[in-house]
Amino acid sequence: MRYTVQVPMRWSDMDAYGHVNNVVHLQYFEMARVALFFERASLEERTGLRRGTVVAAHEIRYKLPVVYSARPLDVQLWVSGVRAASFTCHYEVFDHDRLAVTGSTLLVPFDFTINRPRRLSADEKEFLERWADEPGE
Repeated sequence: MRYTVQVPMRWSDMDAYGHVNNVVHLQYFEMARVALFFERASLEERTGLRRGTVVAAHEIRYKLPVVYSARPLDVQLWVSGVRAASFTCHYEVFDHDRLAVTGSTLLVPFDFTINRPRRLSADEKEFLERWADEPGE
């Protein structure tokens, strides 16, 4: 199942070429992850991934240029490859109902008290598996 987040654009997201700068899309990905893993989890009174995760890798593909609009972007995200100590979060960014950007992030659960990777808890795995889907590319 996919989770959809409306992500607002800022005028300052544009670059000298008049479109949203390529690196800003990683911030949009992050905003969508926070909405699912923290805000949605809190609504369900779940821990989500509050214990912490770190980014191990990003992949991003630009399909169409995005130009600032007061209308927010629709970012769909879902999870795949849930393993003992990692998972992948996928994204599709829609600008006015047009697929503009796709990407993924490899995430690793992390224990910041001992500064080391950790295993996903059973509760975390259960939460992630609810949002499992396969990339449409």
